Amino acid sequence: MRNILALILTAGAASPAFAASGPFFSLGNTDFVVTIAFIVFVAVLFYFKVPGMIGGALDNRAQGIQAELDEARELREEAQTLLASYERKQREVQAQADAIVAAAKEDAVLAAEQAKKDLETSIARRLAAAQDQIASAEASAIKEVRDQAIAVAVAAAGEILAKQMTAAQANKLIDAAIADVDAKLH
Repeated sequence: MRNILALILTAGAASPAFAASGPFFSLGNTDFVVTIAFIVFVAVLFYFKVPGMIGGALDNRAQGIQAELDEARELREEAQTLLASYERKQREVQAQADAIVAAAKEDAVLAAEQAKKDLETSIARRLAAAQDQIASAEASAIKEVRDQAIAVAVAAAGEILAKQMTAAQANKLIDAAIADVDAKLH
């Protein structure tokens, strides 16, 4: 503050007011009038506490700026918290999506294995049914051949017996058959 006052006095001493001709302390000297007006102006400013008001306005502005900075800092921290929260949620959702994809792949593999087993079972069942049909057809064919062979053998035996048998032997066989039937029925 002293340096500023010394600077003002030095500037005042080197001012054109001292270089003016004639007495300096007269109202006819414009330099003196301007100097007095300046001193009165500065005095009025100090009387109405304008420097304090300017300082207060600057302080208020500084406080407003500080409040805005604090609010901006809080908003930044809140934004960082939200960002961290969203990133965490994104990681959780990604983990869930990965788990769902893995489960779906595993289910697909299990379903494919089950379908393969079901197909193998179906093939085995159809093969067994086909083998049963073949066995049944074979048994039927054997029975038909056997029945045909029996029919041919009976016919051949009947012819041979008819040629070799006499009427008395035939009557005897008929009576024996009737007795056999009668014994079985009673």
